[in-house]
Amino acid sequence: MTESSRPLAGKVALVTGASSGIGEATAVALAEAGAAVAVGARRRDRLEALAGRLRAGGATVLELDLDVTDERACAAAVARTREELGGLDVLVNNAGVMLLGTIVGADTEDWRRMVQTNVMGVLYMTHAAIDGMVEQGSGDVVNLSSVAGRVARKGAGVYNASKWAVNAFSESLRQEVTGRGVRIGLVEPGAVATELSSHITQPEAREASAQMAAGMRTLQAEDIARAVLYLVTQPPHVAVNEVLVRPTDQER
Repeated sequence: MTESSRPLAGKVALVTGASSGIGEATAVALAEAGAAVAVGARRRDRLEALAGRLRAGGATVLELDLDVTDERACAAAVARTREELGGLDVLVNNAGVMLLGTIVGADTEDWRRMVQTNVMGVLYMTHAAIDGMVEQGSGDVVNLSSVAGRVARKGAGVYNASKWAVNAFSESLRQEVTGRGVRIGLVEPGAVATELSSHITQPEAREASAQMAAGMRTLQAEDIARAVLYLVTQPPHVAVNEVLVRPTDQER
């Protein structure tokens, strides 16, 4: 493989929520681009399977048992990555849950899970990583948001709120660190064929999500991984701060 096809050679990336879906596809894309990759998630068996595939392709991989709702675990994951892989150049905050449902009659445990994972997880991981990136004068933080972070819809209120929070946090952080060589990117997918919708606990919301996906050619996880790769392989003077990716068939 030529050097031009490995633009991340010598770089180190950490991907959260890497055991399936967008996180898994992103870890693969970053490894194929030459990065050493730390993969974090709660499902150890899936992480081991992913790490085995990446190592078979020649990648350097670190497996991290990681629950992003645990601040200490986030700090430890970043510390281990830097210690064992020699640094941290790219952080992809991908871990998230999409527990759609009405606000009236909601199970507030769903709300807690979304805020803790989608919001606090991004904050904890970024807090653990950002000081070192500022000190080295380079780095990329890519936060996975959603079209739901731009357009509020009935039946998705708290999910919307969690993703709007990610968007606001990302823009504020961008203004804080962009003059110090650190780039903040936001990727906002529309409907993607992942397991997220299967975790919805409200039956009506789960059915509505399935019907929406059935009526279109949904994005694949690899489509979003390519967007992440595009952000982090730009020349140092180029910061692509926001990428909105919808299926062609998706109107809103």
